[in-house]
Amino acid sequence: MKLTGKRVAVLVENLYQEMELWYPVYRLREEGATVRIVGPAAGTTYTSKHGYPATADADARAVSATDFDAIIIPGGYAPDHMRRSPAMVALVCNAYAQGKIVAAICHAPWMLISAGIVKGKRGTGFFSIKDDLVAAGMNYVDEEVVVDGNLITSRRPDDLPAFLRAIVAAIEHVPAAPQVSATAVKKGVPA
Repeated sequence: MKLTGKRVAVLVENLYQEMELWYPVYRLREEGATVRIVGPAAGTTYTSKHGYPATADADARAVSATDFDAIIIPGGYAPDHMRRSPAMVALVCNAYAQGKIVAAICHAPWMLISAGIVKGKRGTGFFSIKDDLVAAGMNYVDEEVVVDGNLITSRRPDDLPAFLRAIVAAIEHVPAAPQVSATAVKKGVPA
């Protein structure tokens, strides 16, 4: 298990693409990572484009980029809802700024645009958001997976195997996020 001790957040909102959320969750758990589904409200169940439920086990306002080694953003139409949440945008922005892996597939690069992290980067996404990405300053390419520093992007569900191979390889080489005790979190200080 290559990712034992690593912690990953997979973001969720209504209208997510099923495979783009669940494939990473299960694949990363298979490698030993602790995976948390993070949404605007913990305990809330969000539905996919086809009605499949996913319950957030963490609230974006209650977690920090320092809690994770990577943030994964699934596509569908969920990213358009996610980027309306300042806490979710801040989580992505802060993770990127801290050198954590930030991975986005399909329509998820909309969140990267809102986080202000695509300018000058090489990346990809679903073809219908190409103009949005180019306008935000990304060097858009039509490839199944693109890795540019700590940013990983893919185009569509068919790219999930390559997307996850790149994510697993990248997380393997990131030092694990420090563990924070519950007492320290309540006091607002690291453990």
